[in-house]
Amino acid sequence: MAAEDISSAALYRLMAWLSPSYPVGAFSYSSGIEWVVEAGDIKDADSLRRWLAVVIGEGGGFCDAVFFVHAHRSLADAGDQALRTVAELAAAFAPSKERHLETTAQGAAFIDATRAAWPCAALDRLAAAWTGPVAYPIAVGVAASGHGIALEPALRALLHAITANLISAGVRLIPLGQSDGQRVLAALEPIVEATARRALTTSLDDVGGAALRADLSSLHHETQYTRLFRS
Repeated sequence: MAAEDISSAALYRLMAWLSPSYPVGAFSYSSGIEWVVEAGDIKDADSLRRWLAVVIGEGGGFCDAVFFVHAHRSLADAGDQALRTVAELAAAFAPSKERHLETTAQGAAFIDATRAAWPCAALDRLAAAWTGPVAYPIAVGVAASGHGIALEPALRALLHAITANLISAGVRLIPLGQSDGQRVLAALEPIVEATARRALTTSLDDVGGAALRADLSSLHHETQYTRLFRS
């Protein structure tokens, strides 16, 4: 089986785990988009697309992709040092209190739901290696690896899910029609693909973001007067 191939069982699990219906509460987070809409930086489909192109390609989306890659690969090591290192770094990398809540709350919820329905030894190994809060891409990466799901399709599925959820937040906040949301998702396909390819070859020493205003937006959201989202 080639690296890019995926079995029907693996595809089924990825579709379940990364579906909007999976109980991780992703719908309640906007990664600061709620403040950006109020500030006027995002006001239509095109400005949403441009904002997300930076977030996915150069910001939190890219960083999450790198953490996912290293979490997935870490289980190949006999020891747990690589797993512990990436789990600790991912938890520490959130640029704000709300972004930390967003990734760790979803990570914990993902682990709970997956243990209940698709348990695997890899999740037990993660719990033994790292007792701190678990970031979402770490939880998904470890589960995917533990279930023998190939890295590359799993990575692209994760990035699609992250992108689709941020678009959903934009659709509700701006607001946009569903067709506009799908046009944005289609337009971001090359960004998602480029981000996946770059993440596959990025070391943990080189991980980092350049979406400063997106990070600032999550800080501003903490004190936003009227909020629908948790971040």
